[in-house]
Amino acid sequence: MFVSFFHELKAARLPVTLREYLTLMRALEADLAEKRVEDFYFLARASLVKDERNLDKFDRVFGHVFKGLDLMAETLETEIPEEWLKAVGARFLTEEEKAEIEALGGWDKIMEELKKRLEEQKGRHQGGSKWIGTGGTSPYGAYGYNPAGIRIGQDGNRNNRAIKVWDKREFRDLDDSIELGTRNIKIALRRLRRFARQGAAEELDLDSTIQRTAHKGYLDLKFRPERRNTVKVLMFFDIGGSMDWHVKAAEELFSAARSEFKHMEHYYFHNCLYEFVWRENARRWSERLDTWDILHTYPSDYKVLFVGDASMSPYEITVPGGSVEHMNEEPGSLWMSRLTQIYESVVWLNPVQQKYWDMTPSITMMRQLVEDRMFPLTLEGLDGAMKELMR
Repeated sequence: MFVSFFHELKAARLPVTLREYLTLMRALEADLAEKRVEDFYFLARASLVKDERNLDKFDRVFGHVFKGLDLMAETLETEIPEEWLKAVGARFLTEEEKAEIEALGGWDKIMEELKKRLEEQKGRHQGGSKWIGTGGTSPYGAYGYNPAGIRIGQDGNRNNRAIKVWDKREFRDLDDSIELGTRNIKIALRRLRRFARQGAAEELDLDSTIQRTAHKGYLDLKFRPERRNTVKVLMFFDIGGSMDWHVKAAEELFSAARSEFKHMEHYYFHNCLYEFVWRENARRWSERLDTWDILHTYPSDYKVLFVGDASMSPYEITVPGGSVEHMNEEPGSLWMSRLTQIYESVVWLNPVQQKYWDMTPSITMMRQLVEDRMFPLTLEGLDGAMKELMR
């Protein structure tokens, strides 16, 4: 079976050598897989796959050769916490009941009604159709249903229908010391390079040293400035909310970029660019940075990269006050337009699979704002983004 596995990998054009195969056999003899198929899978992958680009091919061959073997033979003993399974006061309606509920009619009307009800309401409400509460059909509150309401104080999405989310969220900074899951991210980023010799003369110039030594008859050491990448990069990372699902990919990119670019600045935003950004998520309320100051600090020759899923309510892009956590005086689309007018090289890296982009209106809108320079956060997408920035 193992010999067949080796030949199948070779037939699939994976660069597997005999030495690597023998290494795997020695590891099996040492019982490193502990007689579990799942452990054998990871052991074989670590021994035989040198390039992350070949992981999909490896998985297909492994599944074909070892088809029928149960990778999850052990009983799952962990119990699901009770609080995961219950949402106190949640309202679940039939499709007919949902069809009978009507929206208030437009952003301005909904916000006007919210202000009015905040002034009038005196206590908690459950299961109603008017007041701010839980488990009802009111446009305001949590764990209920309304086709165009404002979600306040709910733990996560349920129907994905809210036109505005009014929550205070806690984010954490991306970790630039994380061990990369793929070396190819760095390789893709290396396309974004423009070398020049700058700074102090610290590097030995061997050709000049030989020439001057031969000319003078004694050793004459010549030095030159080190050759460095002069590309300057400005990165904006969407953080929190639905980006929590993509934090591993964002951290891998962040870590790779920090090691590849000498001149790199980064800032955080949430969902869409507004009038302020921040450097540390723990201090995002106390140490905000004015976006205008950022745009005036870094010259137009910087390469700008946005990293985010662009998945939000369209109102967060188009309407003043549409932001999740604050009442923005100007729409996010205006700030995106200002940035693209200043910087010629701007791309957006999206961790959402490209086949789903057309299903989310806000992704289509953001893609238009960056002039169709949105790329998937994949190795192929990174390669295309770097080529775009080098134009």
